[in-house]
Amino acid sequence: MTIFPLHLIPVGTNFNFMRLRWPAVILAALVFIASIGLIATKGFNYALDFTGGTVVEVRFDKPADIDGVREHLEAAGYAGAQVQSFGSGSDVLIRLQPQQAGEGESAGDANNRTAADVLRAVSMEGNAATVMSTEFVGPQVGKELAMNGVYAALFVMIGFLIYIGFRFETKFAIVAILTTLFDVLVVTAFFSLTGREFDLTVLAGLLSVMGFSINDTIVVFDRVRENFRSLREEPMEIMNRSLNQTLSRTIITSVVFFLSVLALYLYGGGSLEGLALSQMLGAVIGTLSSIFIACPLLTMGMLAVTKADLLPKARDLEELERRP
Repeated sequence: MTIFPLHLIPVGTNFNFMRLRWPAVILAALVFIASIGLIATKGFNYALDFTGGTVVEVRFDKPADIDGVREHLEAAGYAGAQVQSFGSGSDVLIRLQPQQAGEGESAGDANNRTAADVLRAVSMEGNAATVMSTEFVGPQVGKELAMNGVYAALFVMIGFLIYIGFRFETKFAIVAILTTLFDVLVVTAFFSLTGREFDLTVLAGLLSVMGFSINDTIVVFDRVRENFRSLREEPMEIMNRSLNQTLSRTIITSVVFFLSVLALYLYGGGSLEGLALSQMLGAVIGTLSSIFIACPLLTMGMLAVTKADLLPKARDLEELERRP
């Protein structure tokens, strides 16, 4: 039985991507600088994961309507509360921004008062609620989480740099890191611009964006290297041909990933919106950057690659000789 490969883009397509390399790279540089400026000046709307606050665990008699609980809390003046169910569905975890203690009121009393207010707000007719526990999470914990997120991002970037430098060449590694950094920075700037809450799910989404971006770029780079070794063409033509040969695969992968995450965004509930949104943006931006930024950078200045850069190394000769 013959299985025909799936091609979204017809075989033999020859779009001249390199013709747009300078406008694309200049536009990307401007967006990169604007993203840094936006993040530096506006900052983020950090969620309770990073700022600390009051955590109230509530148990309902029947499975709770999470959206209804969130609406009741907003009506009671607790805007931006994080609500998520766990266990059987009757248990709900509510995270609130830090509440100011009243005059002569201790932190414990303020915590208990907040829990009582939450109980009155979320109790619904026919579905009474009971407070199971309440605690205050200090900002120091949030600060540690933020630093751990930064360390995780740095660890991933360094790991990518080492892997690509070993798998390909140094120029490829530098371009791949620049492209991935661009993708992550633009997605991060979106959250700064829109004021959406930046929580641990968004941070997880950004880390997955890094993985998606680097994977897409490596596929293109692998084809570039193969064509440099097998074709007697100018670098610009080789870049164009490599992009066209991987274009169908790139778009199919991105569309499938985007649709999967779109389902998560639509049906995953409010607690997963940040994760899904960051991944959807990352899929779009990562696809564009692997086409219009990564390969064009390999033709510019000190990052320009030549056939001499990609001559087979001694350790590759045996493998290349075995190929048909």
